[in-house]
Amino acid sequence: MRILVVIYEFPPIGGGGGMVARDISLGLARRGHEIRVLTAHYQGLARQEELNGVQVLRVPSARQSAYQAGLVSMSGFVLAGLWAGRRLLRQWRPDLMHVHFAVPSGPVAWALSRWSGIPYVLTAHLGDVPEGVPEKTGRWFRWVYPFTPSIWRDAARVAAVSEHTRQLALRHYPVQVQVIPNGVDLSELPLETISVNHPPLIVFAGRFAPQKNPLQLVHTLAELKHLPWHCLMMGDGPLRPEVERAIQSAGLQERFTLPGWVSPEEVLEGFRNADILFMPSLSEGLPVVGVRALALGLAVVAGRVGGFLDLVDVGENGFLIDPENPDGYVQALQELLTSPTRLRAFRCASRRKAQQFDVEQVIEAYETLFRSVLDERNRSNGSPLR
Repeated sequence: MRILVVIYEFPPIGGGGGMVARDISLGLARRGHEIRVLTAHYQGLARQEELNGVQVLRVPSARQSAYQAGLVSMSGFVLAGLWAGRRLLRQWRPDLMHVHFAVPSGPVAWALSRWSGIPYVLTAHLGDVPEGVPEKTGRWFRWVYPFTPSIWRDAARVAAVSEHTRQLALRHYPVQVQVIPNGVDLSELPLETISVNHPPLIVFAGRFAPQKNPLQLVHTLAELKHLPWHCLMMGDGPLRPEVERAIQSAGLQERFTLPGWVSPEEVLEGFRNADILFMPSLSEGLPVVGVRALALGLAVVAGRVGGFLDLVDVGENGFLIDPENPDGYVQALQELLTSPTRLRAFRCASRRKAQQFDVEQVIEAYETLFRSVLDERNRSNGSPLR
């Protein structure tokens, strides 16, 4: 199959959604499919490059930040993506398009499909579903929502990364939606190598934004300063100055490391050295950092929200805490920090849980989905099946 992937942020820029798109694209390329990616450019990146058999085309979008896209840059991607996409389709005709994010990638795939007749499959992440991340996208959907139903309705198939995301989507769009979770490479860490650090290393990875609730992490650990631990907070964003002030106010400068925005490879390296993923998020789809934490055998302490419900078996590989009861974070971490034996048991349980999110199964699911779209189109056109 020839597949054009349309996504407005692709590594090394963006967050978990881009990492998911990259993993699926690389996996399909390994299986012999021809994959090209249409995405946004960012300073210092090549406009065109090959990534292990995947051709990546980056178009101008006025993006100013690696970790955050604003309305201007999203609109810029839509306009540039339409121009570059039409030119690309004249030279190379894919069998179908795979679009990540109904907003802002969806309008590009929708328009290109209307122009060319090429079908597209939509993968919905939490942030492009109304009510998914209200503190981040609520204002956008007030005026964007009237234009989005056609993007969902005209997709050949729609997939959501979690059941939570699927249920939210179904509230607003009367289309069939199936769940294909984010996947993870299970070759990252053999189970027998799991051990507990002294002191335990707690890790956070994500945007320093209200959705991720990074200040709660500092407040919680300030309550546990009498216990041994160190915390690595990877990421950047508008709340970083407040996080730094909170750390200084608690006198914990020597116990936190804040390297800023790092590459996906550096995130994985941080996870390899850690014991506990602590994500007090207020909303999530199926967090990529959570799935990778399972593969690398981390215990998980997280908000009882969204996709974390799919990742955590409470009392076995982690704890889920109601965001309205932040004292629960203190109790959960105290239990793990004071019992190395229990912490190691949780870590091993996470590794076993990761089997449910094997990236090869995810790639297989998308490959099957894409073939069903093409078979359906061939039948409707009276063409022989491939």
